[in-house]
Amino acid sequence: MTQDLTQKWLAEIQSLTQQMRQFQQERDEAWESSQKWRQLYNTEAEQRRADAKMHQEAVASIKAEVQKFSGVNGETGTDITTAIQQEILQFNSLEELQAQLLEVIEERDCLLQALKLEQENHAQTRKSLTTALGDAIDSLARLRKNDRNAVCE
Repeated sequence: MTQDLTQKWLAEIQSLTQQMRQFQQERDEAWESSQKWRQLYNTEAEQRRADAKMHQEAVASIKAEVQKFSGVNGETGTDITTAIQQEILQFNSLEELQAQLLEVIEERDCLLQALKLEQENHAQTRKSLTTALGDAIDSLARLRKNDRNAVCE
């Protein structure tokens, strides 16, 4: 009788030990998954930041060029007049100047649209990756809770 009881207890202990190992393995897998998602999120975020910086620099460059053409810059008085005259002398006709200005404005608009699209894509990616990371963390928390419950039982 005591030997049967001892065997039952040993079997129960072995079963619980096996369950605990399984829960620990699942927990470790969930942790690894959350780490991979975190790395993916960080990589994507870094790429989005680099893209945004590149677009911002392009927009700043175009703004500087537009300001140069319109005479709105840090120069004063005769410096502005001289800069404008030098820019105008580069063109052979008013049509060339207008064409160049139109080209710059179109390029600016295109870059602004690309920047807006990148910002929207970044926001969507951030939302998706944050949701996935949250789900992974929730799964990990559930596994930990199950581990604790299994050990307590």
